[in-house]
Amino acid sequence: MEKQGSFTQGAILGSLLKFAFPVLLALLLQALYTAVDLMIVGQFSDTSQISAVATGSQLMQTLTSLVTSLAMGITISIGQTLGQKRADRVSHIIMNSLLLFFGLALILTGIVVIFAPQLAHLLNAPTQAFDATVAFLRISGAGAIFIVGYNLVGGIFRGLGDSITPLITVAIASVLNILGDLLLVAHFHLGAAGAAAATVFAQALSLLFFFLLKNKKEETIFDLKEFKKPDFKVIKQIFTLGSPIALQDFLINCSFVIILAIANNLGVVASAGIGVGEKATAFIMLLPLAFMQSMAAFVAQNVGARQHLRAKKALFYGMGCAFLIAVIMAYICFFHGDLLARIFTHEQAVIQATQLYMRSYAFDVLLTAIFFCFVGYFNGYGKTRFVMIQGLIGALLFRIPLSFLFSSLPHADLFTLGMATPASSLVQVLLCFGYYLYLQKQNVIDLKG
Repeated sequence: MEKQGSFTQGAILGSLLKFAFPVLLALLLQALYTAVDLMIVGQFSDTSQISAVATGSQLMQTLTSLVTSLAMGITISIGQTLGQKRADRVSHIIMNSLLLFFGLALILTGIVVIFAPQLAHLLNAPTQAFDATVAFLRISGAGAIFIVGYNLVGGIFRGLGDSITPLITVAIASVLNILGDLLLVAHFHLGAAGAAAATVFAQALSLLFFFLLKNKKEETIFDLKEFKKPDFKVIKQIFTLGSPIALQDFLINCSFVIILAIANNLGVVASAGIGVGEKATAFIMLLPLAFMQSMAAFVAQNVGARQHLRAKKALFYGMGCAFLIAVIMAYICFFHGDLLARIFTHEQAVIQATQLYMRSYAFDVLLTAIFFCFVGYFNGYGKTRFVMIQGLIGALLFRIPLSFLFSSLPHADLFTLGMATPASSLVQVLLCFGYYLYLQKQNVIDLKG
């Protein structure tokens, strides 16, 4: 275990950035992952197959987000254990996490495969695309164990201070997915079903390659002896840490779905504009997400080592670096949102609508650079309940109500509607800053190190 990365010594900013860059690349590849499916299906299949992939992947992305968020509990547990110099416990945590996530995979498989028609109805799949959507969901659901395992690898190795292994795993899966799409969709014309099968096979083969590679290197983090007797205390700890983050992410995703529904009331151009805007902002959000995941892993190890001052410095170094980059991104969003829109559409009316939405999002870019670093910091300390609470306050008490309010104003447009998001983010930044000060005052975090 000594070969894994340690964040408890050396230059803080350098270690943080060195870890965050592969995380960012992995997130980028994951974002491109589903885009490739839709792109290839769009080139070689009819409209109903495109609709099926767009609709089915929306649900699968939500479920994948739940798994990724829950895996943060593993990252925190492993990081704090390594910081405590208890490397002998890491294999125990990992193997019990495998039991937890194997059970989760079985549940997801049962739900998606058995209730695929009902889920398609719930997603309002168009009649002509209904059967294809059901097929997409059933094939994806049948491969849930690979989807769960694929995301579990990321949670485990980020906790170990290793962001390269998850990047390699994602890169292999991305290449295999493209090859699979070209074979099953472009050559055999299997449409949405082919795209789903390509994704499942890509993740399965990527996991197989990963385990073969680790066995060849004689890594000892996967110890089958730990399967003899499950430690429900460890399983409960992982679930307790990860479930608040998972619930928060799920409800936040739901809040943005509601905002999209509100935008539909402003007309088809506004609906298309915010849809294109969300696609563009999804890539911009990868930067603060990378800092959040990296901050959680970095802080967790230093919390275990009781190096609280080092964790605090990492928070502010991360904020400063993320904010500087966010200024550039905000400038692009506010003044050149039309250039981002042209990547996805050539309709001038939609480009103009997207540009309005991107201008409001420019303010959110600046706020999330601060907010996401706070979230990663609190996650590293295991304060995931607060992370959940502030997320729910921002989404349910501010973002959604303000979206309804702003959209009802005279002459409301996408800029007006879009301002609900930075307004809620500002509330969340203030909540995080207040909680940070509270922890100092209560001596929950020993700032003297």
